[in-house]
Amino acid sequence: MARYKKYSRYDSYYKYESVADKKAKIQRKLDKLNSNNKSVLNPIVIEGRSISNSWWGKAWCKNLERYSDYSNRIGRGRSYVKNGFVIDLKLSRGKIESQVMGSGSKPYKCVIDISIISKSVWKTIKDKIGSKFDSLQVLLAGKFPTELQDIFSSLDYGFFPKPKEIKMDCSCPDWATMCKHIAATLYAVGVRLDESPELIFILRGVDMKDLIDETIKSHSNSLIKKAKNVKSARIMKIKEQPLGELFNIDFKS
Repeated sequence: MARYKKYSRYDSYYKYESVADKKAKIQRKLDKLNSNNKSVLNPIVIEGRSISNSWWGKAWCKNLERYSDYSNRIGRGRSYVKNGFVIDLKLSRGKIESQVMGSGSKPYKCVIDISIISKSVWKTIKDKIGSKFDSLQVLLAGKFPTELQDIFSSLDYGFFPKPKEIKMDCSCPDWATMCKHIAATLYAVGVRLDESPELIFILRGVDMKDLIDETIKSHSNSLIKKAKNVKSARIMKIKEQPLGELFNIDFKS
């Protein structure tokens, strides 16, 4: 829906405010906030029409949309995140923090607590992925096999959070449990996962390296026999790689 801005108290009609005008206004506010803050804000910027492009980002958004608790409310944040209203987003263990611009001069602050994955659920995920060792080799070779997608996105294992595992709070005056600022923040996480998919593991309180190390250890003999020299060398070096390099692969397939 188009936004209109009243430009005179004597006029009874409103002036159309384009998407470009709204984005320019947000940028001016962001520049002002950055100049007044000690720490630089990290805004969410979307290029193109899709909110997320990677498997991780899409899976995060799809998980939120498939629950009836959220399906009718999550959409309120789409236009906010697309138009650049989420001017800061931080993900840490079990917590999402954001600043989202509204109609006022100061941004609203959102805090979303995400339950940490239980040890039993994480063990189930590791066991199931361990039985898909060939798929793990494909993952390390630079693809994201369907078998692993099904495991990570399963409703039963709970890798992606359920509504009961999400607690939300926003400084805005909206009485709704999920206001548009919270909804925009949740979508913004999908955008951030496009850039840094390892953040989902940090958010859920588990270690991806732990998953790979255990699988490699339990299948080391099989790995040496099955893998070619180049692939074997690449996989065996995985323990020495920084987590960022580990995820420098094609998650869009």
